[in-house]
Amino acid sequence: MAEASKIMPGDLPDWIQEAEKALANGETMDVPEQKEVTIKFGKGLVGEPFTSKNGHELVEVKIPNADKDDHTPWASFVISPKMIHDNKFGKGVWMELPEDGTIKVSKPVILGEKEDGKKEWGNDVREVPNTELKEMMESYKTRERNSLLGNLDEKKQEAAKQSVKPKPEKAKNKGMEK
Repeated sequence: MAEASKIMPGDLPDWIQEAEKALANGETMDVPEQKEVTIKFGKGLVGEPFTSKNGHELVEVKIPNADKDDHTPWASFVISPKMIHDNKFGKGVWMELPEDGTIKVSKPVILGEKEDGKKEWGNDVREVPNTELKEMMESYKTRERNSLLGNLDEKKQEAAKQSVKPKPEKAKNKGMEK
């Protein structure tokens, strides 16, 4: 039987030897904490998981347009579904990304018209910092929220301007004779 040889100090890499000396002196190995951006959004923006060409499990996340009058297709990005977490209330989700990182955002754009009259679509792909992505995803928080009671006078005036269509009488006794 061969005896198990003991590991000699020269057998260990230098960085391990330095770490052991530092721990023996009472020093701690502090890794600088990386700042993260927490993005909160609704479950409805998360698409179905799919497998990429290189075998990674991914999911597409839609980014709503900030302007409610903008009816162009929404931008989107792709991320691992493991990074998306349900919140405790069940209706929303959240994810954490490094603050100094970037992500590719793709937005469908019209390139022109084909000969047959159909629109030709392409993708505008750009790198977006994660802090800007947070602003894009949480743009709903900056919208004005007017209550219906505050606009009640305006709504009454709009309703008065609209023509009133007479409602037909209900025929619940149809077919029944007196």
